[in-house]
Amino acid sequence: MINTGGVTNDPGVEGNYRLTSANGIVLLVLLAIEGVTILSVRAMLTLHIFLGVLLIGPVCLKTASTLYRFARYYQGARSYRENGPPHWLLRVLGPLVVLTSLAVLGTGVALLAVRPNEDSALLTAHQGSFIAWVIVMCVHVLGHIRTASVTTWREIRSPAGTGDARGRQIRFGLIALALFAGVAAATALLPAASPWTNAHFAPHGHSAHR
Repeated sequence: MINTGGVTNDPGVEGNYRLTSANGIVLLVLLAIEGVTILSVRAMLTLHIFLGVLLIGPVCLKTASTLYRFARYYQGARSYRENGPPHWLLRVLGPLVVLTSLAVLGTGVALLAVRPNEDSALLTAHQGSFIAWVIVMCVHVLGHIRTASVTTWREIRSPAGTGDARGRQIRFGLIALALFAGVAAATALLPAASPWTNAHFAPHGHSAHR
């Protein structure tokens, strides 16, 4: 089993890992639904776009919590150093996960600013970054899914009146805020997607992904 660096007794490190894990599971569920829309993207394009924009909130939160841990570790914070780094493969893939995620979401949102078939290069970039993202994300998920699931289950089952109750409330609040921000952004940007959702696509396949 790959070491993900998630075993610790320090409240700050544990809180960071619980936030990252729980938010990661939320992201995994949303991404699974987004993946289903790709199977019939023409029929579910509105949902595909809405979820794609919604994901920005949780992705930003996960990126922030991960970068915080990264910064604390390389700044020499004792608690993070004692917890140790993740497996070297996950450390290598980490920046690639962030970059490909931002590329997929960024090109997806940028497509809302153009009309269907108006900028095939941007659509190609969105599709290409999606393929790269799937590859690195599969390894990332396999490396983290077991410990993230156990940690999230422990976080959910923790009695409200024991342990780090306030920290738990803050973590759930941050995840809820990220989801709310994503929903708000998706609701605000969805009208801009009408040229895509109402378009009659040409048969050559330029309808894939937003």
